[in-house]
Amino acid sequence: MFTGLVTEIGTVRDARPSEGGLDLTIECAYPDLAAGESVAVNGACLTVAAVLDGGFTAHVVRTSLDRTRFGDLRPRDRVNLERALRVGDRLGGHLVQGHVDGIGTVRRVASKEDARLVDVEVPAEVARVAVPLGSITVDGVSLTVNAVPTPGAIQISLIPFTLEHTTLAERLPGDRVHLEADTIGKYVRAMLERENVKGDRS
Repeated sequence: MFTGLVTEIGTVRDARPSEGGLDLTIECAYPDLAAGESVAVNGACLTVAAVLDGGFTAHVVRTSLDRTRFGDLRPRDRVNLERALRVGDRLGGHLVQGHVDGIGTVRRVASKEDARLVDVEVPAEVARVAVPLGSITVDGVSLTVNAVPTPGAIQISLIPFTLEHTTLAERLPGDRVHLEADTIGKYVRAMLERENVKGDRS
């Protein structure tokens, strides 16, 4: 479990196809990583396979590769990192599972006073539970849905701190991003759909 607060920006040292998936080597300054622990990389929960001097390796299995944009990563690309929550940690963002629900595409970037507004086209499964002022995770960053400008799209507002401490400042129109919809919204939607199916059969 994560909170969507990025604690470090890592750098891809190597991204190599392996056993149908992808082996990633990521440089970071975490001082006490251990093999087997979970790290969210651009919002996707990965298991540390090995700890290196100044980084770690992780294997992305084929099913995860199909649901993410990890296949696009190249050496020197920067990625948002967050270690898993510990009991007693502050929950400064929102509850994030590290499961990518879909890939969005940046459609518009504009400035409004001290904020940067970003419109993102989102897949249907994310759009169904995206509501204004609700939570969403974009490339591992806990954000608030600022608005729903058009059907199938959301708008996020990035404050200066977020722009400085994550990779979202680098995103331009046409870029793809990992999305995780609000966990509570997903469960509520699934339960309502299940009840509707039961009602249709009665």
